[in-house]
Amino acid sequence: MKGMSLIVKRITRYTVGLILLFGIYIVLHGHITPGGGFAGGVIIALSFIHLMLAFGREEADKSIKENIISFGEPVGGLMFLSIALIGLAGGVFFFNFFASKGEPFSILSAGIIPLCNIAIALKVASGLFGVFVVLSLFRLSGDKKTDEIKK
Repeated sequence: MKGMSLIVKRITRYTVGLILLFGIYIVLHGHITPGGGFAGGVIIALSFIHLMLAFGREEADKSIKENIISFGEPVGGLMFLSIALIGLAGGVFFFNFFASKGEPFSILSAGIIPLCNIAIALKVASGLFGVFVVLSLFRLSGDKKTDEIKK
Protein backbone atom coordinates (compact mmCIF):
# COMPACT_ATOMS: atom_id res chain seq x y z
CA MET A 1 0.00 0.00 0.00
CA LYS A 2 1.64 3.20 -1.20
CA GLY A 3 1.31 6.61 0.42
CA MET A 4 0.59 7.42 4.02
CA SER A 5 -1.75 5.90 6.59
CA LEU A 6 -5.48 5.42 6.17
CA ILE A 7 -6.22 8.36 8.47
CA VAL A 8 -4.10 10.76 6.41
CA LYS A 9 -5.70 9.55 3.18
CA ARG A 10 -9.22 9.98 4.57
CA ILE A 11 -8.52 13.49 5.86
CA THR A 12 -6.89 14.37 2.54
CA ARG A 13 -10.03 13.38 0.66
CA TYR A 14 -12.01 15.86 2.74
CA THR A 15 -9.53 18.73 2.82
CA VAL A 16 -8.02 18.86 -0.68
CA GLY A 17 -11.19 20.26 -2.24
CA LEU A 18 -11.43 22.91 0.45
CA ILE A 19 -7.79 23.91 -0.01
CA LEU A 20 -8.28 24.16 -3.78
CA LEU A 21 -11.44 26.22 -3.31
CA PHE A 22 -9.62 28.54 -0.90
CA GLY A 23 -6.81 29.03 -3.45
CA ILE A 24 -9.35 29.95 -6.13
CA TYR A 25 -10.99 32.37 -3.68
CA ILE A 26 -7.62 34.03 -2.98
CA VAL A 27 -6.98 34.42 -6.72
CA LEU A 28 -10.40 35.87 -7.54
CA HIS A 29 -10.51 38.28 -4.59
CA GLY A 30 -6.83 39.32 -4.76
CA HIS A 31 -7.65 42.86 -5.84
CA ILE A 32 -10.04 43.39 -2.91
CA THR A 33 -8.32 41.51 -0.08
CA PRO A 34 -4.71 40.51 0.58
CA GLY A 35 -3.67 37.77 -1.79
CA GLY A 36 -3.72 37.54 -5.55
CA GLY A 37 -2.20 35.43 -8.25
CA PHE A 38 1.00 34.38 -6.55
CA ALA A 39 -0.49 33.52 -3.15
CA GLY A 40 -3.49 31.78 -4.70
CA GLY A 41 -1.25 29.87 -7.12
CA VAL A 42 0.88 28.59 -4.25
CA ILE A 43 -2.23 27.43 -2.36
CA ILE A 44 -3.60 25.69 -5.47
CA ALA A 45 -0.26 23.94 -6.03
CA LEU A 46 -0.16 22.88 -2.39
CA SER A 47 -3.53 21.17 -2.77
CA PHE A 48 -2.06 18.97 -5.52
CA ILE A 49 1.13 18.42 -3.53
CA HIS A 50 -1.04 17.36 -0.58
CA LEU A 51 -2.65 14.70 -2.80
CA MET A 52 0.72 13.46 -3.94
CA LEU A 53 2.13 13.24 -0.43
CA ALA A 54 -0.88 11.44 1.00
CA PHE A 55 -1.54 8.89 -1.74
CA GLY A 56 1.92 8.45 -3.24
CA ARG A 57 3.28 9.37 -6.63
CA GLU A 58 1.67 6.48 -8.50
CA GLU A 59 -1.89 7.31 -7.37
CA ALA A 60 -1.34 11.02 -8.01
CA ASP A 61 -0.14 10.26 -11.55
CA LYS A 62 -3.47 8.57 -12.27
CA SER A 63 -5.51 11.64 -11.38
CA ILE A 64 -3.08 14.44 -12.32
CA LYS A 65 -1.63 14.15 -15.80
CA GLU A 66 1.79 15.62 -16.58
CA ASN A 67 0.28 17.34 -19.61
CA ILE A 68 -1.63 19.62 -17.25
CA ILE A 69 1.62 20.73 -15.64
CA SER A 70 3.31 21.42 -18.97
CA PHE A 71 0.15 23.10 -20.30
CA GLY A 72 -0.52 25.49 -17.41
CA GLU A 73 2.78 27.31 -17.22
CA PRO A 74 3.10 28.52 -20.83
CA VAL A 75 -0.62 29.30 -21.04
CA GLY A 76 -0.38 31.43 -17.89
CA GLY A 77 2.62 33.29 -19.25
CA LEU A 78 1.04 33.85 -22.66
CA MET A 79 -2.20 34.99 -21.04
CA PHE A 80 -0.30 37.53 -18.92
CA LEU A 81 1.67 38.78 -21.92
CA SER A 82 -1.46 39.04 -24.09
CA ILE A 83 -3.21 41.14 -21.44
CA ALA A 84 -0.23 43.51 -21.49
CA LEU A 85 -0.08 43.66 -25.29
CA ILE A 86 -3.84 44.20 -25.67
CA GLY A 87 -3.37 47.15 -23.34
CA LEU A 88 -0.51 48.37 -25.53
CA ALA A 89 -2.95 48.51 -28.44
CA GLY A 90 -4.89 51.01 -26.31
CA GLY A 91 -1.81 53.20 -26.02
CA VAL A 92 -0.11 52.07 -22.80
CA PHE A 93 1.47 48.77 -21.72
CA PHE A 94 -1.02 47.05 -19.33
CA PHE A 95 -3.67 49.64 -20.17
CA ASN A 96 -7.05 48.84 -18.60
CA PHE A 97 -9.02 47.93 -21.70
CA PHE A 98 -12.24 47.48 -19.72
CA ALA A 99 -14.07 50.77 -20.10
CA SER A 100 -16.19 50.67 -16.96
CA LYS A 101 -14.48 51.22 -13.65
CA GLY A 102 -17.02 49.26 -11.59
CA GLU A 103 -18.12 49.71 -8.00
CA PRO A 104 -15.63 49.87 -5.16
CA PHE A 105 -15.20 46.59 -3.25
CA SER A 106 -16.91 44.49 -5.91
CA ILE A 107 -15.29 41.70 -7.90
CA LEU A 108 -15.66 43.52 -11.22
CA SER A 109 -14.17 46.77 -9.95
CA ALA A 110 -10.54 46.24 -10.86
CA GLY A 111 -10.47 46.07 -14.65
CA ILE A 112 -7.70 43.77 -15.87
CA ILE A 113 -6.19 42.97 -12.46
CA PRO A 114 -8.32 39.81 -11.88
CA LEU A 115 -7.30 38.54 -15.33
CA CYS A 116 -3.64 39.14 -14.45
CA ASN A 117 -4.17 37.34 -11.14
CA ILE A 118 -5.64 34.32 -12.92
CA ALA A 119 -2.73 34.20 -15.37
CA ILE A 120 -0.15 34.48 -12.58
CA ALA A 121 -1.94 31.83 -10.50
CA LEU A 122 -1.95 29.42 -13.43
CA LYS A 123 1.75 29.95 -14.02
CA VAL A 124 2.74 29.73 -10.35
CA ALA A 125 0.58 26.69 -9.57
CA SER A 126 1.87 24.75 -12.59
CA GLY A 127 5.48 25.76 -12.00
CA LEU A 128 5.52 24.99 -8.29
CA PHE A 129 3.81 21.64 -8.71
CA GLY A 130 6.18 20.81 -11.59
CA VAL A 131 9.19 21.60 -9.42
CA PHE A 132 7.80 19.36 -6.68
CA VAL A 133 7.25 16.50 -9.14
CA VAL A 134 10.82 16.81 -10.46
CA LEU A 135 12.26 16.94 -6.95
CA SER A 136 10.25 13.89 -5.96
CA LEU A 137 11.71 12.02 -8.95
CA PHE A 138 15.22 12.90 -7.82
CA ARG A 139 14.34 11.83 -4.30
CA LEU A 140 13.10 8.47 -5.51
CA SER A 141 16.23 7.85 -7.56
CA GLY A 142 18.37 9.02 -4.62
CA ASP A 143 16.77 6.42 -2.35
CA LYS A 144 17.78 3.60 -4.70
CA LYS A 145 21.40 4.76 -4.66
CA THR A 146 21.54 4.91 -0.87
CA ASP A 147 20.00 1.44 -0.66
CA GLU A 148 22.72 0.11 -2.95
CA ILE A 149 25.43 1.76 -0.85
CA LYS A 150 24.06 0.20 2.34
CA LYS A 151 24.25 -3.29 0.80
